[in-house]
Parts: sequence; C-alpha cells; structure tokens
Amino acid sequence: MLRLQDIRRRFDRAAPDFDGADFVHAVTRDGLLTRLGPLLLQPATILDLGSATGATGRLLRRRFKRAHVVSLDLSQAMLGIARKNKPWFSRSTFVQGNARQLPFADGTFDLVVANQLLPWEPEPQATLEQVSRVLRKGGVFAFATLGPDSLREIERAWASVDDLPHVNRFPDMHDIGDGLVRAGLADPVLDVDRLGVDYENVEKLFADLTYSGARNTLAGRARGLTGRRGFRAMTEALSASREDGRISLDLELVYGHCWGSGPKNDPGNVRIDANRIPLRG
Repeated sequence: MLRLQDIRRRFDRAAPDFDGADFVHAVTRDGLLTRLGPLLLQPATILDLGSATGATGRLLRRRFKRAHVVSLDLSQAMLGIARKNKPWFSRSTFVQGNARQLPFADGTFDLVVANQLLPWEPEPQATLEQVSRVLRKGGVFAFATLGPDSLREIERAWASVDDLPHVNRFPDMHDIGDGLVRAGLADPVLDVDRLGVDYENVEKLFADLTYSGARNTLAGRARGLTGRRGFRAMTEALSASREDGRISLDLELVYGHCWGSGPKNDPGNVRIDANRIPLRG
C-alpha cells in the first residue's frame, strides 16, 4: 500500500526539478492528448487531475481555448509552479486536494484528464468513483497510467537482495477496465504501448527517479537506509544483462478513455416516472 503522506512529501521535494526529469509524463501526455483528437470534444469545464507542474493543463488550455481548466494536485509545491507558468488571462483554477475526496459538485466537468495519476493512488477504485461522480453524463474521462510489466528490471534486481517491496504493483488493462465499469463509467476503450529507456549508469537512473518523485513510497518498504552492500548487489544485478554496463528499462503504458453515465441511483431509493403512474377514475 502506498503512503499518501510520503507521496505528498516526495512530490513537494521533486517539484523544482520535475519537468526536467520526468520524461515519462511527457511521453504519455502526448499520447493521451493525441487519443483525444478523434473525439471532437468542446468542453466548457476541464479537470486536470494530478496536474503536477501544469504541463498537461497548459496544452488543454491551448486546445480548448474557451474552457475553464481546474488543476488539482496533492502537492502544494507542484501547484505553485503551475500557477507561475499559467498563461495570462486564462480561465484557470488551482486546487490542492486528494483525488479520492474531490471538492466538486456532482456533474461539474465535461472532461477529466489524469496523466500518470493512478500509479500513485493508494486506492485507485475510490479515485475512479470520484471521477464518475464529478463527470457529467456524456462527459469524457481520459487517462494514461503504467501497466504491470513496468520496471520489472528494478524489481528483479532488488529480489536478489531482499524480499521487501521496492516497486509499485500496477494493475493490468483488464483490471482497470473492470474498475471503470464498477465506478459507473461507460464504454471504456483501452490500449497499450511500450517505452524502452536506456540509462548510462545507475546514478542517472536513480537521479531521474528522485527528481520525478518516483522513489519507493510503499508502506511495507524498509524503514531504514539500505546498506551499501545491498545497494551495490542490486545495482550489479540491474546492469548485469548488458556487457556495456548500461541499464535498460521497459515501461508498459496504458491509455484509456470512457464516458460519464450520470449520477448513480441510491439503492435505498426507488425512482418512479410520474408519467407512468395510472390516473384513478
């Protein structure tokens, strides 16, 4: 289980260097927005969920010039950078908040976009239910996340050292689709892409992980520092697959979109169409 307070603290620290390090966000941001193109949307209200430093929000404002874009993130430091970078006279709002407890009324948004939010959600199903609640009927939820084949190289390298968790467990495409339907979202469409990444050495790899806020925040992780011997054994295992000592990582990128179906009926209430009640003579 991910620890929310650790996630917030790590992203606060990562904010100043985030845009220069997290190229995965940039790749999936482009892929996500490209997949929105055929939908011919004209949203008036957009929620950029897990907005980080606002790069996705800026592109959404550029594409949908009349839309009011709300950027929500757990990290106040990330939002501070997003505010500084917003265009003048844009219709923008910035909100610090938890995606599992969105501070918006039902059916507020025509479009909700989440670029790489779900890998950091301790309870992703609760987040999907919140998205379903704030999305109007016929609105679109579009997202990009990581699949279960991501970062397996790091996981295997650590497994040679200890049996503690070091890499998040990412749900597969079918589990995500089931979760969307359970949340009340309609007609999910998902696809998978791959991204291969090469690093010159382990120092560059872990620098990128640190600056993008992607270090270990799992609740079951070791509470103390990893010893030099264990860390050296992990790095040797990580680079052993290549003769030149470089490190190759494979990422599974999952993209999806679906539609809002309107507010859920309360199972405790029965709704009857008045026009179908017969008149008494």
